[in-house]
Amino acid sequence: MSTSAFQLGKFVNAGVLDSMSDLASTFSHAQPFRHVVIDDFLTQDFCRAICEQFPEFRDADAINENQEVGGKATREKVRTLGSAYRDMDDLVQNRDFLELVGEITGIEDLNYDPHYFGGGTHENREGQDLDPHIDFNYHPVTNQHRRLNLIIYLNEGWQDDWGGSLQLHRDPYREPVHDEIITVSPLMNRCVIFETTESSWHGFEQIRLPAEEKARSRKSFAVYYYTKKRPEAETSDEHSTVYVERHLPDHFQPGMQLEAEDLLEMKRLLSRRDQHLQRLYRDIRNLQGTLSASRNSGRHVACSTPKTGDFSGDMELAARTISGLRHRIDELEASTSWRMTAPIRALKRLLTGHT
Repeated sequence: MSTSAFQLGKFVNAGVLDSMSDLASTFSHAQPFRHVVIDDFLTQDFCRAICEQFPEFRDADAINENQEVGGKATREKVRTLGSAYRDMDDLVQNRDFLELVGEITGIEDLNYDPHYFGGGTHENREGQDLDPHIDFNYHPVTNQHRRLNLIIYLNEGWQDDWGGSLQLHRDPYREPVHDEIITVSPLMNRCVIFETTESSWHGFEQIRLPAEEKARSRKSFAVYYYTKKRPEAETSDEHSTVYVERHLPDHFQPGMQLEAEDLLEMKRLLSRRDQHLQRLYRDIRNLQGTLSASRNSGRHVACSTPKTGDFSGDMELAARTISGLRHRIDELEASTSWRMTAPIRALKRLLTGHT
């Protein structure tokens, strides 16, 4: 399918095409970071086709970071999902569409990701949430800079009090009362475009559906855009997704009576923190194994103070990742959401060599 400038109107709502200047102004002035929310983004017929062909939830597509079946299923091979998704894939990579997104965001020479790494269709079920985070900053295959997230939500009549609404944060390390949080309901045919930087913190609170809505799930389609270059001031060492664990709920106050539901929430938050630490330990073991293998092969690498630029290839990535892990430990130590724990201190000693 060829989507020329004239044919964009078959898939993108004419109102969007007629509002480029206003959308660009909204994007550039938005807080807490640059973004724009566009309702009725796709034409009605195209959006209906996308919803009808949305894939079923399969356990094989819901393996989480702990290698367990979770409550989020993703499908990255979108062209296998049906004719509407082949049209969608053609649309989001078409040069005219890229220029449309570039005009709204002011970011030129955008490149589409044919791998849909982390993108494609997303379905989140009851109980699922997403801690505030910034995204990985380089594509794992092309090494291009990640610049934009474009998400189209597909949920009729979604209510904010069900959880699951997108939240954009100024600084999630702060208590919520001191953070600036913008909430965006994931409504049907609503498109959100936002820049991805070292401060574009976003996530959503746990989905808790009322009894009569338990069969629902939170559905969306996501595509991420990249550029070969980006301003030097916006660049950073390569890192994976960086999460900030949520603070205790506001009603946790001195003298409160702890209910069974409160205890479950505390256990859930502690379990999430433990899982995060386990992932960090695993990453460190893998990196130390890489460094040890290099030393044994005759390439000596000082593990105590690796610096980017000292190595090449896999060793350069290992050094960058260890540097990122050290930075993450410092962030965890400074976090106001939880006290510095013994496992965190042990992890810091492992990374820094200091007691």
